[in-house]
Amino acid sequence: MAARLLDVDPQAAEAHADTAVRRAGRVAAVRQMRGMVAYRAGEFQLALAEFRTARRLGGTGLLPLIVDSERGLGRTDRALELAAEAENLAPAERIELAIVVSGIRRDLGQPRAALLALRGPALDPARRDPWSARLFYAYAEALAADGRLDEARDWFAHASLADRDLETDAAERLDDLDGVVHVDLLDGEDDEDDERDEDSERDERDEDRERDEDSEGDEDDGSEPAGHADVVEREDENQEDGRREPGPNGLVEP
Repeated sequence: MAARLLDVDPQAAEAHADTAVRRAGRVAAVRQMRGMVAYRAGEFQLALAEFRTARRLGGTGLLPLIVDSERGLGRTDRALELAAEAENLAPAERIELAIVVSGIRRDLGQPRAALLALRGPALDPARRDPWSARLFYAYAEALAADGRLDEARDWFAHASLADRDLETDAAERLDDLDGVVHVDLLDGEDDEDDERDEDSERDERDEDRERDEDSEGDEDDGSEPAGHADVVEREDENQEDGRREPGPNGLVEP
């Protein structure tokens, strides 16, 4: 479970790995997985301890990870010593260790030594071993560090062709060297939608304000509703009739 979660949810992977260690701490694969979770998180001290424990419990293929953890802790001399002491390694472990050593040499500003660490029969563009893409990529990086960009481009191309599982960013590095610029055609569409929504809301507010102003204008302009003048006129006549003085006979004259 921890292995499946490692790329998608590192925190969940860590929780599962911790649980596995509590339940089966004497199993090499369990300690190796806990070390891998720590390694991927950059917790190299914990990773180193777990890898060493897994190795003592019978785990194999761990030397490259141990050496790279030493490198991550800044102990490059110790890392190179461990790598130099290695012997009787399986082909995959030997290639992975060479890639780590090459990276250490680049860190130390030694690109020529980085190139030498990778040379051998496996460095053949026609080969398609499980490690070919990573090996070609590491060689391209060493060439780039040595300022040999044309050769680096060729090897990034070899790495891209060999990288069926997309383990590296060789294709992107190749594009960078070729000056290819990728344009995201969808970039900015969300901003445009937000602007349109804001414009629509602003228009609605303006319309509401205009209606309110028109309504207030009708109430405050002093105009009289239709028919009001006739009513007032009749009231005035009635009032006038009520003020007429009586005639000689005591009756109000019409």
